[in-house]
Amino acid sequence: MRDTAGVDPVPEPPPDTSRAPGGETRCRDCALRPLKLFHEPTGDELALVQSLKRRERRLGPGEALIHEGQTDAPLYTMLQGWAFRYKTLSDGRRQILSFLMAGDFIGVQQKMGDAAAHGVETLTEALFCVFQRDALWELHRRSPMMGFNVTWLTAHEESMVDDTLLSVGRRSAEERIASMLILLFKRAAALQPDAGAGGVDFPLTQQHIADGLGLSLVHTNKTLRKLQRRGLHRIADGRLYLRDVKAMARLADLYGDGRPPGRPLV
Repeated sequence: MRDTAGVDPVPEPPPDTSRAPGGETRCRDCALRPLKLFHEPTGDELALVQSLKRRERRLGPGEALIHEGQTDAPLYTMLQGWAFRYKTLSDGRRQILSFLMAGDFIGVQQKMGDAAAHGVETLTEALFCVFQRDALWELHRRSPMMGFNVTWLTAHEESMVDDTLLSVGRRSAEERIASMLILLFKRAAALQPDAGAGGVDFPLTQQHIADGLGLSLVHTNKTLRKLQRRGLHRIADGRLYLRDVKAMARLADLYGDGRPPGRPLV
């Protein structure tokens, strides 16, 4: 059938069911879910997470997701990019508490107190799922398994902070940096189809490494060059390559091989 101008009408394309009404990706179509790193959720769990999601938020490098002392921060799941949690002293000195990558659940600690005890800043362009402020309570109330998943994620994050404390308190500079490089490499590799065979994105500067390990910038620079001369790793063009994983793990006195365990995705 032709219109009044004699031109066949163009049929409308089928609706994009992978997108939520606001044009954002539905939870069931999240690019992270097919990865082997993450446990497969049930249909009810996906529906619950979708019902609590409010929007997506994109930030550029060096932007604040959560400010120290913020009282109204929602909960987030990181979908893309790198970020870090940090605390600062009154004179501006900064301690990086942990680095964040895709799949990390952010903001639980702030919900346990009156204000955020730490800040979160992006290292790269990053994308986050934003959840309603009472999502933590709703997850526990409506799905005991999802509540357990949140507990698992916070316990896992605590274990990573414990390892950082071990490095800062007891490991030598070489051991500290070797431990950080292998753990970050394994985490990033688990998010890649090639499992890190071609290296992984590594947006950290030497200052970030120093702030994460309690080292001076000069000491960090010298130690990184020393490890690279020994053929253990290479950092070039924003990518990290591990040349001798076993030797790096022995140097770091690292328990296990550094691979992240399978984990839930909220």
